[in-house]
Parts: sequence; structure tokens; C-alpha cells
Amino acid sequence: MAVGGDLSPKRLLLAYGMGIFPWFSDQSPILWWSPDPRLVLYPNDIKISKSLERLIRKQVFQITLDEAFNQVITSCAKIRRRENRGSWIVRDMIEAYCKLHESGFAHSVEAWHEGKLAGGLYGVSLGKCFFGESMFTRISNASKVAFVTLVNHLNKLSFDLIDCQVRTEHLIRFGAKEVSRSDFLEQIKKSLNTPTMRGKWYL
Repeated sequence: MAVGGDLSPKRLLLAYGMGIFPWFSDQSPILWWSPDPRLVLYPNDIKISKSLERLIRKQVFQITLDEAFNQVITSCAKIRRRENRGSWIVRDMIEAYCKLHESGFAHSVEAWHEGKLAGGLYGVSLGKCFFGESMFTRISNASKVAFVTLVNHLNKLSFDLIDCQVRTEHLIRFGAKEVSRSDFLEQIKKSLNTPTMRGKWYL
């Protein structure tokens, strides 16, 4: 959609409100994207496998919200690099989203195991939309449990949708589906009429 600009909180929030997000590498200028189609998950439509349901009931992981945002976003970046998948979560992105978190717009979900961070995810919340950014896991299924906990939490808050950005089979299995960009923009336009819940989130 665009090249350049900056990652100030004001510009980021304006972009998300228009269905646009930054995605670039160290070697490129800031690039702004608005995919068509767009992958979304409606909280009511989440699909949870029986094996994952059993794992959640066992309470293997302790789940928290907004307790370790910096650790989560940094871990997302490190794991992607270690697995040679490349990472758009460069230093400037980490600093920018930490500022969004401090101002109450960006949130993290943490999965802990024996006192150590085992997995998690982060994203941006505006109105009744949660714009997912990235997730990581160090122990099998940790990020899945964190994700299900987030979806259930958003369901209780009557959120309309979770933006998953682009298609992944992992999220398709959770019930995410592709919609046209025009439909996505129409949906978030309605959802953003609701005031944003700023500040720390709690389960």
C-alpha cells in the first residue's frame, strides 16, 4: 500500500484503523500492507481439537495477560530468526510496539511453565477488533493454549473479530477464514465505532 513513513504510535494506530499494517526487514524501508483476501477469526467460530481441550483442562500452562510484553515480542523475533524463517520484528518494530503497549493499545498473552516463559503472542486492540501480530512457542502447544485463552477472553468482551492478516494452515485449523479486503474494511469500520479498552488486560 505504501513505502516509508515512521512507526510512531499515532501513525500505527491510524494504519490499523484503515486495515493496514507494517511488514518489512532490516534491509528494506518501512512497507505497509493490506492483504486481499484477509484472514480473520470470529471468536465464536473458534475450533479446538479434543487433544488441545484435554491439555487445557490439565492446566499445564499458567496463562497471563500483559505481564511480559517485551519478553514476548523479543521472543517472537528471536525464534523466527533461529528457525531461519526471517523476521519483520526488527529493533524499530520492537520499540514501536512496546510504546503502543505502554499507551494501552498493544497487548500480550503469556504461557508459563514452571515459572519460565514457554510461549505467547501479541497484537493491537482497537474498538472491538484485535489485530494479531505474531506468536512463538518454546514448549509444544504453549502458544496454542495462549491463543485459545485470548480468543475466549475476547469472546467474553464481545469482540467482533481477530485479524490474522494472511493465510496459515495453523490458523485455518482454529476456524479462521479468508474474507475480501472490502468486507474486512467494512467490518472493522463498524467495530471501531466502539471505544477502545485501553490499559492492562486481566483474565
